Amino acid sequence: METISHDSLDTLSDLAVFVRVVDTRGFSAAARVLGLTKSAVSKRINRLERQLGLRLLQRTTRAMSLTEAGRLLYAQAAQGVALLDSAAQLAAGLIEAPRGTLRVTASVTFGKLCLAPLLPEFLTRYPEIAVQLTLLDRMVDLVDEGYDLALRLTTSPPEQMVAKALMPVRYRLCTSPAYLRGHQITTPADLAGHNCLHYGLREFGNEWRFQRAGKEIRVRVGSNVVANNSEVVRDLLLADLGIGLVWNYAVDREIAAGRLLPLLPEWTPVGPFGQTAWAIWLPQPHLPPKLRVFIDFLAARLGETPATGFK
Repeated sequence: METISHDSLDTLSDLAVFVRVVDTRGFSAAARVLGLTKSAVSKRINRLERQLGLRLLQRTTRAMSLTEAGRLLYAQAAQGVALLDSAAQLAAGLIEAPRGTLRVTASVTFGKLCLAPLLPEFLTRYPEIAVQLTLLDRMVDLVDEGYDLALRLTTSPPEQMVAKALMPVRYRLCTSPAYLRGHQITTPADLAGHNCLHYGLREFGNEWRFQRAGKEIRVRVGSNVVANNSEVVRDLLLADLGIGLVWNYAVDREIAAGRLLPLLPEWTPVGPFGQTAWAIWLPQPHLPPKLRVFIDFLAARLGETPATGFK
């Protein structure tokens, strides 16, 4: 990547001073506009003329006029200064109010079931913000992939990031009424021999862990399907295919409606992703308003959601 030298930056700054001198028709007026002394303005113009090897202004004690080179330079430089002023105003607008594009990533099921339903309310409240939502069942690099915010289920957010807890999440052990018919599941050990469906990551493996009152039980289980999406596992449970460990937000509605039945509510399933959904973003001196209001909105709205199915 090519860097800009100090000389180049000085030249750009001096060009801006030159344009102000011409626009205000004098060194004293330009100095007042720029917040500089008259002598500082004069030094900037002299430096620019030396840099270019051209006389830009004809100056007397009573009048100032542009040389031919000065007129040509002013015609081009004035456009550049106007563009810089416009860009500065746009940037200031992003700092002063919640506006602009917000790039957000989340896991597929969490994004669909927990985040997407909240977007209409947020976008109505902040009409100058546009959200680009990317749902991915993998960890993303906020820097390399250009995201403003990631929503992740994890036990410990990355140390180099800033994180805010949004909502508690839990695993739920459940099955369909038809599958449970004729079976007794009273302890984790009873799961052995059943078709046990779960979110398909190697951290889970085929060993399920349950805790109660400081006691932990590990059960070796098997399954004829492993999927990397909680909604897929939920749909397989609804098809009476077995017993599943699924995130609470993926099955709470089905459990409330009686389409799925919770199992072993007195035991706590232990999975690899912790018990909290986090908002994670890069540290920065000043949080852009678009990002700040989105994080605050999610914390308020998702914080209203209890983690059900957990003693």
